[in-house]
Formats: sequence, C-alpha cells, structure tokens
Amino acid sequence: MTAISLGMPAVPTKLAERRVSRKIQVGTVAVGGDAPVSVQSMTTTRTSDIGATLQQIAELTASGCQIVRVACPTQDDADALATIARKSQIPVIADIHFQPKYVFAAIDAGCAAVRVNPGNIKQFDDKVKEIAHAARDSGTPIRIGVNAGSLDARLLKKYGKATPEALVESALWEASLFEEHGFGDIKISVKHNDPVVMVNAYRQLAAACDYPLHLGVTEAGPAFQGTIKSAVAFGALLSEGIGDTIRVSLSAPPVEEIKVGLQILESLNLKQRRLEIVSCPSCGRAQVDVYKLADQVSAGLEGMEVPLRVAVMGCVVNGPGEAREADLGVASGNGKGQIFVKGEIIKTVPESKIVETLIEEAMKIAEQMEKDGVMSGEPEVSIS
Repeated sequence: MTAISLGMPAVPTKLAERRVSRKIQVGTVAVGGDAPVSVQSMTTTRTSDIGATLQQIAELTASGCQIVRVACPTQDDADALATIARKSQIPVIADIHFQPKYVFAAIDAGCAAVRVNPGNIKQFDDKVKEIAHAARDSGTPIRIGVNAGSLDARLLKKYGKATPEALVESALWEASLFEEHGFGDIKISVKHNDPVVMVNAYRQLAAACDYPLHLGVTEAGPAFQGTIKSAVAFGALLSEGIGDTIRVSLSAPPVEEIKVGLQILESLNLKQRRLEIVSCPSCGRAQVDVYKLADQVSAGLEGMEVPLRVAVMGCVVNGPGEAREADLGVASGNGKGQIFVKGEIIKTVPESKIVETLIEEAMKIAEQMEKDGVMSGEPEVSIS
C-alpha cells in the first residue's frame, strides 16, 4: 500500500467576499479596493520631540506597523511634522483636533494623510471648502474620524447618545460636505468603546457608502481587555469583508498594538501567518509540562519570519494528530517525544531533548523555505 503524507490540512482561504470600496493612497500604502488590510498605530511621544517620535516610529516599523499617526495639538507639534514626515520609514498621518489651522499645516508639511475629528473642531463645516481644495491640490487623503466621546452636540441631542445611527450620520454628513467640493479621497472611522455598538455602526456605514473604512474600538482599555474587545469586533467585521485598515487601541506600548493587530489578521488569513505555535491547554492527561515546553519553543524561535506552524502537544489523545498536521510538531508522553515533520515521524527523543530538537528542525525547515522563496508577506489568497 502506498503511504499517504497528510501534511498541512486544507483550510478555507476566505470567510467572505471583501466589501467593494474605493481605493486611496496613503503615502506608499494603498488602502481600500483590492489592497491588503493594513495595520496602524499611534505614537505616544510629544510630536514636538522629533527624536523621540522618530525613534518610536522606527520601533513600530520594525514590529510590522504600516501606517503611523501622530498627535498635533500645538504649534510646536505642527512645526515638527515636516521633519517627521520626511524621515519616517512609513506613512505619517497627522491627528488633528480643535484647531483647523493644523490641518493646513499638516498638508503643507507633506503628511501622507490627515485625520480630522469633526465633532471637536470649532466651525469645522465652515472650513471644509478650504480643506478640500488644499487636500485635493496636494493629493492628501482625509480620514474623517468620528468618536463616541466627541460626537457633535447636534447629533447627541437628536439621538440622546452615541448610537450607531448617530456615528454613521455624523461621518456621512461630513463626507458629503467634502464631496460637494469635489474631494473624494476619504477614509472613515466610527469608533466606540463598546464592541457591539461599534460593529453595528460599521455594518451600517459599510452598507451606506463605498469609502474605505478604518476599524477601531476606541478606549478599548488595558492590554488584556483591549485585546479581547478588538479581536471580537475586528473578527466580526473582517469576517464579513468589512474593514481596510485597523488600529488596536490599548493602554499599553504602541508596539503591543501592532502585535495584536497582526495576529488578528494572520488568524483570519488576511495576512500570511508567520511563526504559529499550536499547543494544548494541558489537562490531567498531560505527561509533560506543556506550558514550559511551549514557552521555551516560542522563545527559541522568536523573530522567525517564515510561515511555520509548530505543534507542542502533551498527551497521546490529540497530540499525534495535531503534530502530524503542523509543519513541525511533537507528541509527548512517557518521558519522550515523537517529532513530526510535514506529517511524518522522523525521530523519538527524550523529554530533555524536545526543545532543542524542535528548534533545530525548525531552523532546517526555515532555511529550506527561504531557499524555495517561501517567505512571510501578504497572502496569496485572502478575503477579496
């Protein structure tokens, strides 16, 4: 009988057809249309401190961030924009509140895009014509960012609170004003701290327009809570094909936002998966310390860029099956581990040798993948 190599299982390449949206260009990054979903974050430094801001942007870039937003609440911040936009390795969006004059400063500074919050910019509607002309002449996209916490007083009075309908009406009203003046390079966000309200708002917005949408749960909270909220909300929307850029808002260092955002996209096959550790939660059947093994393997393979799935399993019930379906895996028990590569058992090693053997085999597979040109990047197929 001919042996059949099981190897990696076939997985669905998409959960839904991608929502059709217009495409805009944010610096070097295409947003909307058939462009991949991109990951954003925001600096926490004072923008006027050019060195510190550029250092944080460099750290974000290294972690996989594709677009970065910087705050611009003062004239000193506005004065720093030109240098930051010129020296940043990724497109810089200026975040403008309260003072419309900084919108023009950001455009003049060469920022890749400008985010405006209509709810807290005084007499914003009166400035739309000027902003539209300046943005059109410079080719600078505008993100209309509506937030539950700073919703226009007129809409709060009409709806009583920041409902999905209120958020959507605010965003589409402001977009219509730009369109009246011949400007359509617009991206929209309608953020709320409640994932249910946020999801409903984006669903309504997606059905009502073709603008690219930036997803965000605002004020999501500390790292654990914010990660859960963002994963739930983004997962619901992205699985329906809604969303063109994302920002995970955490009360944590910005690099942590990028880690979570990338993981969300990789989990939905919207970005090619890099290193993925599949490990069991452990139970009374486990005959090895799965927690320790998984942590040690993760640490030993940290930074690996090739799309490699490694299964670290601790019992004979699900262990062999999971290990067989991964690129590389171990099924542990009775003081030893069976090592699987591409579905085949290649050796059995003592428990004390499991970690070093997995790392050694992972390096071999990664080296071969690199030779074959299989590197991490955008997926060949995604929600489209």
